[in-house]
Amino acid sequence: MRHNKSGRKLNRNSSHRKAMFKNMARAVMAHETIRTTEAKAKELRTVVDGLITLALKDDLSARRQAFKILGNHKLVQHLFDNVGPRYAGGQGGYTRIVKLSAPRVGDAAPMVIFELTKLAEKKVEAAPAEAAPAAAKTKETAEGKTEEKAEKPAKVAKPKVAKPKTEKPKAEKPKAAPKAAKPMKKAVV
Repeated sequence: MRHNKSGRKLNRNSSHRKAMFKNMARAVMAHETIRTTEAKAKELRTVVDGLITLALKDDLSARRQAFKILGNHKLVQHLFDNVGPRYAGGQGGYTRIVKLSAPRVGDAAPMVIFELTKLAEKKVEAAPAEAAPAAAKTKETAEGKTEEKAEKPAKVAKPKVAKPKTEKPKAEKPKAAPKAAKPMKKAVV
């Protein structure tokens, strides 16, 4: 009986389970959000929270422990330089599990989105309307005069002319003769 045993086995042996959680932790650090099953997400929460706690310490020993799990120096650097400082001053609550409405198609496993609570802000590019005034550049000459360069008109793509397709006549196959009807079976009396 399973009395007071902590952790989920997830139908895997210990080495497979350990490797799976390492890979999932790498994916969370790289993308900051992943889609997985509910049971895996609940177990992964302990691994990722531990990594972020290590990032808050920010010393050599903590970096080495994080490398043992992540196995990639760039991910460790990202964890300690970008992810860790977002959670400075907080205790726990680093991850969020959002349940999805539809279960997985193959086995109807409940699916979730596992993400960090404080996601990195994405850089938004300037709108084209704001970029238009910057297009006319000014250039100062040696005499102190300013000259404005006019923006070159954008190249317009030539419309494609549809060529009529020539159809090749298909060779007609002779139709097969209808099959002869099978004789009816005699009823046994």
